[in-house]
Amino acid sequence: MKTFIKICVAALALQTSGHVFAGGEGWLTDIDAAKKSASESKKDLLIDFTGSDWCGWCIKLNDEVFKHDAFKAGVKDSFVLVEIDFPRAKDKLPEDARKRNTELGEKYAVQGYPTILLCDAEGKPYASTGYQEGGPEKYVGHLNELRKNKIKRDEAFAKAAKANGAEKAKALVTALNAMKLDEKVVANFYGDIAEQVIAADPKDETGFVKKAESGKRLEEFQKSLQEFGAKRDHEGALALVDKTLKEGGFDTESTLQIMMTRSAIFASTGKFDEAIKAVDEAKAFAPESPMAPMIDQFRKRLEQGKEEAKKTPEAGDKKQAE
Repeated sequence: MKTFIKICVAALALQTSGHVFAGGEGWLTDIDAAKKSASESKKDLLIDFTGSDWCGWCIKLNDEVFKHDAFKAGVKDSFVLVEIDFPRAKDKLPEDARKRNTELGEKYAVQGYPTILLCDAEGKPYASTGYQEGGPEKYVGHLNELRKNKIKRDEAFAKAAKANGAEKAKALVTALNAMKLDEKVVANFYGDIAEQVIAADPKDETGFVKKAESGKRLEEFQKSLQEFGAKRDHEGALALVDKTLKEGGFDTESTLQIMMTRSAIFASTGKFDEAIKAVDEAKAFAPESPMAPMIDQFRKRLEQGKEEAKKTPEAGDKKQAE
């Protein structure tokens, strides 16, 4: 699941109450115990970073997928299930557990909820996802498709081990790209691979360094955006987005992230027509992008939000006041 969609989901998050563990029985909360179990049983890890008593999409994912027998049966031979919870209620987790989960959230570069990471038995991520419509059977199929990322990763690593120079770098980059992970996750878990790429490809024939520099600029953009968010300065945030897009220099995926952030800002202020227009502009910019399905999904959520706003007088009054 990429940064922009996490931002978008957060902007439309449903607020709800009541603590619900992701899947109840069968889910571990100790990552070390989970790794040991995965190693012994030759399974992967499915880690659910959730806000169980406040995150609406987390609760929907639980209600529609995780708590159903069809999901549990579908993953029992492939995954050890792990829940890393970030509840708001103080009495839901002891302080040591909260601290441990916070550290794991930072290590795995979690930026929104729910974040679902598929990892090998050592805890190294190879795929990321989140809420998906369609129920347990469809979700299991989605997970099985994502497991192919690990196969592609490992095949590329094996190829790299037999190569030198630019060919070695290309194989390593293929491995990293196969996982489609956030740049921070790659840095935290595959930093040694990145160093090998740079050493093997000093002329940057793979474009790896250029992409990394683009990622740093994107990170700086997100940091500035958070500062505007803390001040609730929506106009300032939109101006930052427009300025960053005008400057350009980003790859297609990063540009889409920035364009979709513009939509999320509009959505967070109840301006759904503007948000939908921004989504359509992003889709038109790169209609064949792998991110297109997520963009379409977010547009549906905006349409739903727009319809809900029509039923809520306060939302209409707020929009007119703006």
